[in-house]
Amino acid sequence: MDARLNYFADPTAAKALRHLMTAGRTVQESSLPATTQQLVALRVSQINGCAVCVDKHTKEAAAAGETAVRLHLVAVWREAGVFTEAERAALELAEQGTRVADAGEGVSDEVWTRAAVHYDQEQLTALVFLVAFMNTANRLNIIARQPAGDYAVAQAH
Repeated sequence: MDARLNYFADPTAAKALRHLMTAGRTVQESSLPATTQQLVALRVSQINGCAVCVDKHTKEAAAAGETAVRLHLVAVWREAGVFTEAERAALELAEQGTRVADAGEGVSDEVWTRAAVHYDQEQLTALVFLVAFMNTANRLNIIARQPAGDYAVAQAH
């Protein structure tokens, strides 16, 4: 499969992506734990069916020391006992924040409260921005049909 668009060859897209990637780096540099960030990025990408992002975040998480068992179980995290309560709260918030069209209220108060038990204001902000960022990245990749499978760890987009 070939991509429909080469975002980096188009001046408008390249300029917009520079800003988007700066926002992504800001979230990445936040105090939200890196493990949580990778799990959330992977789960959002799984929900949206973004193959290139699933490829990237699976490989990045593995390179950072994440176990194969946990990576394989992200899609079914509710039934898996390998995630901390904090990670479970982040994954639940990420799912509701991604499936806003499926759930009339978006992120419920109960889900928000569970996340707030584990994360401070800065981390919650980073988590919300991460969910929004990943949904944006997923959509850009899905619309342009970016191919998956050849991502190399630490590869720039």
